[in-house]
Amino acid sequence: MNDLSGELIDGRYELLRQVASGGMATIYEALDTRLDRKVAVKIMHAHLANDEEFVGRFIKEAKAAAALSHPNIVAVQDQGWNQNGVPAVFLVMELIDGHTLRDYLFERGALSPAESIQFLIPILSALAAAHKIGIVHRDIKPENVLISSTGRIKIADFGLARGELLGSTMTAESSVILGSVSYLSPEQVQRGIADARSDLYSVGIVAFEMLTGAKPFEGDSPIQIAYMHVNERVPLASSKKSGIPASLDALIYKATSSNPDERPAHAGEFLESLRLIQSELDPKKTQMSLELDLPPAPIRDKSRKAPRVSPVKTSPSSDTVETMALEKELKPAGEKTSEIRRRRASSRVRRNRWIALILVIALGTGAWYVLVGPGTRIVVPSVAGMSVKEAKATLKPLGLTSEISEKVFSEEIPSGKIISSKPGGGGRVSAGGKVLFQVSQGPERYKIADIKGFTLEAATALLTKDPVSIGTISEVFSNKIEQGLVVASDPVAGTSVKRDTSIDITISKGQEQVALTSYVGLSGEQALNELTTEGFDVSSVYAFSDTVPIGAVISQSPDGGATAAKGAKIDLVVSQGSESVFVPNVYSLTQAKATGVLQDFDLKVIVKKIGKKSIKTVTNVSPTVGTKVKRGSTVVITVG
Repeated sequence: MNDLSGELIDGRYELLRQVASGGMATIYEALDTRLDRKVAVKIMHAHLANDEEFVGRFIKEAKAAAALSHPNIVAVQDQGWNQNGVPAVFLVMELIDGHTLRDYLFERGALSPAESIQFLIPILSALAAAHKIGIVHRDIKPENVLISSTGRIKIADFGLARGELLGSTMTAESSVILGSVSYLSPEQVQRGIADARSDLYSVGIVAFEMLTGAKPFEGDSPIQIAYMHVNERVPLASSKKSGIPASLDALIYKATSSNPDERPAHAGEFLESLRLIQSELDPKKTQMSLELDLPPAPIRDKSRKAPRVSPVKTSPSSDTVETMALEKELKPAGEKTSEIRRRRASSRVRRNRWIALILVIALGTGAWYVLVGPGTRIVVPSVAGMSVKEAKATLKPLGLTSEISEKVFSEEIPSGKIISSKPGGGGRVSAGGKVLFQVSQGPERYKIADIKGFTLEAATALLTKDPVSIGTISEVFSNKIEQGLVVASDPVAGTSVKRDTSIDITISKGQEQVALTSYVGLSGEQALNELTTEGFDVSSVYAFSDTVPIGAVISQSPDGGATAAKGAKIDLVVSQGSESVFVPNVYSLTQAKATGVLQDFDLKVIVKKIGKKSIKTVTNVSPTVGTKVKRGSTVVITVG
């Protein structure tokens, strides 16, 4: 799908940048221009917008998620079809600033039981709300568990959700294909059906991965992983890592049972069991709801007004009379009232003069600051998040120059965008001064080199030129790579990885040598099937033999008892039977029957006809009956 960044959807949502893209839709960070807030806009791919079934499923997702009002579920705010500009079916959701549980596990690896429970309780609380109204998520996995920058845990992507509010337009096949095979329950893989217990199986797999740092089943292909989920029992998490409490271990084991009837009935039951385990692990822990960041504050009833309190009235007599008496005593004898007033007036004048002096000093200081002091310095506008070109265009009208002081990696700021400036936004610089930029190089990633066919030493030297580490070294048989050379790496060549990523290397043990069985005298079909199954390249030729029965092996190369590498060529010589046959007795048979008998013995037939009978039979055979001849020889029969 083309990048729609910069488009205005529905006359309201300005698409700022792509956040993620999947098989069905692309998610953008957008600005709601009406409410001036950031949102996430999910837009269906253009090639699906004309498919009524996909559009219907997309709209049902909006209705399902909108029906769920819970602090741990990503809220849906709007849905519609863009009528102006680029045609687009869209869904508007709250924008979660943070990362996914997959990112968290990638950075942290295995979590402690206490940390795992802190993640599981909000997840199960959200699912309990969904299960309560008959909605099943169907795609619980670490990628769909979001962790906001404030620590809030949110369940996202009800794109596979199904329940009474959604109907049943999704087929079993499509739902299994769209789901994530590592977390699918056996019943989803086998029959394409799911209920609340299927979500709990997925939660159990997520819990297993959080506690151990690995999924219970790993394979080379999704089909192989799905097969293991159907045919194998998820092991106890404690078998992979020690230190897991027995009660938590048993609960996860129960949730990942292959039989749905053995799992908790719904998320609420699972949640209650998990809270009991949490209280057992830490009895002193405050038992408040972990789904909410803060408990709700009580709202005061506005209809109730505070009682009015009448002010206490004081009598003017006592304090006033005492004050007047005191003033009278303090007046010097014979002093007139006019003199007292002049004295008071003089003190006010002195006070005003001081105030005027302070104002003059302040105005003078301000004038100096603005005209010749630091006030003449230019305020630097904020350029963080701009490209270098945009930032220079912003600074140029102010008479400021700029240059890049350093380039650093950033997981959050796109490559080529400015992370910070010196001075920063709001800082000051002299007229004509210079502003230094710190520019993002984008995420720090290193591409894995192709080391196939290298020696281990050469491969290690090539890989460690970048800041990555060498992980596990394993060996496998290979028919194509010589012994001691690299077969493959994990992650594979060309993959971009983070700093300090561990690279596993697989070394060839050469071709696997297998002891050969002798098939001489045995069925050629048996030899062909068994040798091919063992990985050999089998070639069969046929020859006549007077001693070996037809269809049996006359000889093989290499001989039985020798060893050969898997994939090696094995030559078989299979008997066609004896090269010679005896002419059979076909006297008195009709021409057709006699010809068929002789051809069954691999003999050619020439017919000579005599007489005028309507039904002619064989009257003579040459060579005579019983004569030993080679297969393919000609026999002449006379019919009459």
